[in-house]
Amino acid sequence: MQGRVAVKSAIVVGSGAGGATVARELAGSFDLTILEEGRPFHPLSFSEPFMEGLKACGLLRDERMTSFLFPPMRIRRSAGGGGKMALVNGRCVGGATTISAGNALRMDRDLREIGVDLDREFEELSREVPISTDHVKGWRADTRELFALCTDMGLAPVPTPKLIDSRKCRRCGRCILGCPTGAKCDVRAFVDQALDRGARLLPGCHVDSVRIEGKRATGVWARFRGRRKFFAADLVVLAAGGLDTPVILQRSGIPCQETLFVDPVLCLAGRREGTGPRGEISMPFVVQQDSYILSPYFDYLSFLYNRGWRNPGGSILSLMVKLADSSEGASEPGRIRKELSPRDQSVLAGAVALCRKILLKLGVDESSLRLGTLNAGHPGGMVPLRRRDSASLHPEGLPDNLYVSDASLLPRSLGNPPILTIMALALAIGKRIRAR
Repeated sequence: MQGRVAVKSAIVVGSGAGGATVARELAGSFDLTILEEGRPFHPLSFSEPFMEGLKACGLLRDERMTSFLFPPMRIRRSAGGGGKMALVNGRCVGGATTISAGNALRMDRDLREIGVDLDREFEELSREVPISTDHVKGWRADTRELFALCTDMGLAPVPTPKLIDSRKCRRCGRCILGCPTGAKCDVRAFVDQALDRGARLLPGCHVDSVRIEGKRATGVWARFRGRRKFFAADLVVLAAGGLDTPVILQRSGIPCQETLFVDPVLCLAGRREGTGPRGEISMPFVVQQDSYILSPYFDYLSFLYNRGWRNPGGSILSLMVKLADSSEGASEPGRIRKELSPRDQSVLAGAVALCRKILLKLGVDESSLRLGTLNAGHPGGMVPLRRRDSASLHPEGLPDNLYVSDASLLPRSLGNPPILTIMALALAIGKRIRAR
C-alpha cells in the first residue's frame, strides 16, 4: 500500500519465554530467523552425590563456575556498594524456562493498571500448555506438614500452579537443573512450532547491536561461528532477557531507563532428616506477602557454593524468600549495577525472620539454621511500558520496526515467577506486530 514499507523478513533475538512465544506467533507471516546465543538444551546429568563430592573437594569456589558444569545456566555478579548478588539466567534454546521451577502464576496486575489487557492471551495459553496443581496429590509428608503449619499461622499458603504433566513427573527435585523426563513444559515446544512454520534457528549467535538507519532498524550485528556478521531484516524483536536486551539497545545508541529489578532470592535452611530435593517438586506452594513470597525451595546454588550449607542434601529443609525489589540499577555494557535499597534490606530482614519462625515451629534445630547465597533470576524493567504504550505494546522512543518482548517491558518487579506473564505479553506483542 502507498505510504507503507513492506515487511518481509524478521529477526527474533532470544528463544526464551518472550522470544519463543513471539517467534511462534510471527512464523509463517514473515521470513523469520531466531538468533539464540546459547546451544540446544540438555539437563544436568551429574547426581547429587557427585556434586557433593565436588563441593567436599573444594573444587566449587565461585558461582560463576556453574556454566562450566552446566552451560545452559549463566551466572554473573552485580556491582554495587551494598554487596554482590549472583545473577542467574538461561543461555540455551528455551532460555530460562528450561531451568525454571515450572511455575505458572498469572501476575499482570501492574500491566493491567496501565491499560494492558491480557485476558485473551492467558486464556489461549491455558488451552495450549499444561497448567495444574495436580502435584498436590503426591506431596511428601514434610511438605504437607509445612503447608498445614503455614495455614495455622494465618499465612494462607496456596499450591503453586505448575507447567508440569504430573503423569510424567518422577519428583526428582531437579526442576531447575532441567527436567529429565520431559514432564515440565518449556518453550522449546514453541520454538519447534515456529520451525515447523518455516522459521530458522541459529544457536550460538551472540547479537551485539541493532543497526539503525534513520528511524528504522535494518538488522543486527552478531558474532556467529567466530566471525562478526550482519543479519538484515525488515523487523527486529529483542527478547534476549532483562539483562541483555538493554545492553543491545545501548550499544545501538538507544538509551534505557536505570530501573532494573531482579527479584532477589534468599533462602534460610536448617537440618531436618528426610527432606532435601528428592521426592518433591520445587516450590510446591507459595505464601504471598506484601512485597515478597515464601516457598519451600532447595537452593542448589547455596548448596554447592555456600560454605555454611555443610549438611548433606538429603537433610536440608530450605525456605525461599523472593523479593519484589526496588527498580534501581542498570545492566550496561561490561557491568551490572544492582544492590538492595534500604527498603529492600528491611523487607528482606522481616521475611527472613518469618522464615525463621516457621522453621522453628516445625522443630528445626535453631543452631543448624543458615542463610543461603543472595541470588536473583528474574531481571527486567529497563524498557518499561507506560500507559501511552498500552495499545501498541511498543515503548515510545524505539524505531517503529524494533520491538522488545521480554521482562524488560514490565513496569516493576513482580516478586513472583514471571514466565507465564511474559509468555502472555509476548503473545499479545506478536498479534500487534502481525496486525500492523
